[in-house]
Amino acid sequence: MSQYWSKLVHNLDPYVPGEQPKDQRYIKLNTNECPYPPSPNALAAIHAAADERLRLYPDPNADELKDAIADYYDVQRANIFVGNGSDEVLAHVFQGLLKHDAPLLYPDISYSFYPVYANLYQINAQQIPLREDFRVCLGDYAVDNGGIIFPNPNAPTSMALGLDAIEALLQTHAESVVVVDEAYVDFGAQTAIPLIDKYPNLLVVQTFSKSRSLAGLRVGFAVGHPDLINALERVKNSFNSYPLGRMAIAGAAAAMRDKAYFEDICQKIIATREMTVQSLTEMGFSVLPSAANFVFARPPAGNAESLYLALKQRGVLVRYFNKPRINEYLRITIGTDEEMATFLSVLAEL
Repeated sequence: MSQYWSKLVHNLDPYVPGEQPKDQRYIKLNTNECPYPPSPNALAAIHAAADERLRLYPDPNADELKDAIADYYDVQRANIFVGNGSDEVLAHVFQGLLKHDAPLLYPDISYSFYPVYANLYQINAQQIPLREDFRVCLGDYAVDNGGIIFPNPNAPTSMALGLDAIEALLQTHAESVVVVDEAYVDFGAQTAIPLIDKYPNLLVVQTFSKSRSLAGLRVGFAVGHPDLINALERVKNSFNSYPLGRMAIAGAAAAMRDKAYFEDICQKIIATREMTVQSLTEMGFSVLPSAANFVFARPPAGNAESLYLALKQRGVLVRYFNKPRINEYLRITIGTDEEMATFLSVLAEL
C-alpha cells in the first residue's frame, strides 16, 4: 500500500496468472499453452517483418490481419476488432459494451478475469451459479441485465454449449450485448461467429494463444456487428492506437491463413486429450466432458492440492484452484503424447 496510489488501486484484486517458475525445467500443463510450435508460415512471416521498417509505426488498423480473419470466417473487415491478446480485447469489451445500470451476468465458476475487469471498471455484476454438475445453464440468465458474458467451452470446467442454447439466449436478450468468449472453441466446440449476421447483439472473442500456438505474440480478436466493433475501436483509439506490432500482425495473419497446419494441431491435441481422459478414468479420476485443450479432473480421494504439490515436486505443473466447489479438482493442460505419458506415469506412482 502507498499514499501515492489512487483510491481505485487500493480496491483491486488483480488476476493471478498460472505460475511460470524458473527454478527448474518443468512439463508445463498449467497454463493451457499449445504444446506444438507455431505454423512455419507464421514464423517466416515474423522473421520477414523484423527489418528496418521497425522504425515505423505499425498499421493502427491491422488490415492485413483483419482481412485474414474475415476470409477465414467469411465475414467483412468491418466485423473484426483486433487487440493485444484476447485479454485486452475483453478489457475494451467490458469498458465499451458491458457497463450499464443493470448488472452484467457471468458464471460464478469461470474465467477469473471477469470479476477483475468488473471491479477495475466499476461495473455492477452478478454471478450466475453453475449447476451441480458444473454445466452453464443459459436458462438461468433470464433476469434483468446490462450484458452477458461466458466462455464456450467454459474455463476451467472445459464443457461446451451448443449453438441452439446460445441462439435461444440471444433471442431472449435481444436488448443486451451477449459476449461469447471462445478461447478454446477449436478443440471440440462450435463457434458462434455464423450467428453474427442474424443477431446484432452478439460479440464473439477469440485468441491466437491456444490453437494457433502464438501465446507469446499476444494477439486476440472479436467478431460482431459493425456497431459493436465501432464501440471497441473508439475505446482502443482512446487508449492505444497501436496495440499490435508489425511482427504480431504479420505472424498472426500467416497463422490464420495456414488452415492445414492449424487443423492438424487441433486434431493431435483432441486425440491426446481422449487418451488422457481414458487413462485418468481408469485411475479412478472423475473427469468432466472436455471440448477444450485441457481437462478438469477430480482425484479419487479429492486430494487435489496435495497431488498438485507432489506433481510439482516431480517436475510436472498442473493448475490448482483453491476455491469453493472446485478445490478438489485439477485443471490439466493437454501436452504432447510424450509429455502426457510422463505425467500419467508420475501420477500412477503417486
